[in-house]
Amino acid sequence: MRVVDLDRDMADVIPTGTTRDSEHLFARMTELTLGRATPPAGGSVLDVASGFGQDSLALAARGARVVGAEPSARMTGWARLQGGKVAENAPRWVRAFGDALPFRDGVFDAVLCKGAIDHFDRPDLAIAEMARVAKPEGRVVLAIANFESLACRAARAADDLREGVLGRDVPRGRRHYDVPADHFTRYDLGLMREQAGRWLALEHVEGISLAWGLPAWTRAVERLPASAAGWALRALDALARRLPAYADVVVLTGRPRRSATTSR
Repeated sequence: MRVVDLDRDMADVIPTGTTRDSEHLFARMTELTLGRATPPAGGSVLDVASGFGQDSLALAARGARVVGAEPSARMTGWARLQGGKVAENAPRWVRAFGDALPFRDGVFDAVLCKGAIDHFDRPDLAIAEMARVAKPEGRVVLAIANFESLACRAARAADDLREGVLGRDVPRGRRHYDVPADHFTRYDLGLMREQAGRWLALEHVEGISLAWGLPAWTRAVERLPASAAGWALRALDALARRLPAYADVVVLTGRPRRSATTSR
């Protein structure tokens, strides 16, 4: 039996406070994902797991014809409220699961799924669906949290040392390298490539941010002058882009394989 919460609003997931490294991570993830997904003027975009609709609205503001697909009734309702404030070119909102998209084959110039696919119970089928509804020359863009990032590995090693060797207690509760309870998949770069590569001919695999979630790094960035903090975050981000296996988030961009609409 498939059990889902169709009234979910993500209030327990989206952080209410911000730090400089968090602001940088989320801003860069949005910038790169939307940059890769933005079609030519007047092109069509499908935002899968569109949530509150902020990315759909941003793409519509760039001139795209946008459809936001989201199963949560609460988040879809909020997105409609926000979309109602737009005078022109408002997105269209559809309640749908990512693994059962109610669209014909090959109708969108771009399809994106930002920070959500690890919440899906059938992510491989969802990627297949995204490839199916994208035009043959279109793009599918996925942004996925990496649980084998440098930060996750370093924090895990430090806790193992503290607990296993030094005999000290580690903080209770979920650590940032632990997969949250609402995630079905623990992604690393290898699994991302494997799943996406079944349905997409990958053109870009890019990392975003290094060291996010490490308390010492977060504190250090907060203490630096704003200009120095920005320089440090950008420098590590440039390194992450070249070393996606160690990055905090990975953005994969690809075109549908020719068999994407016939292999299911």
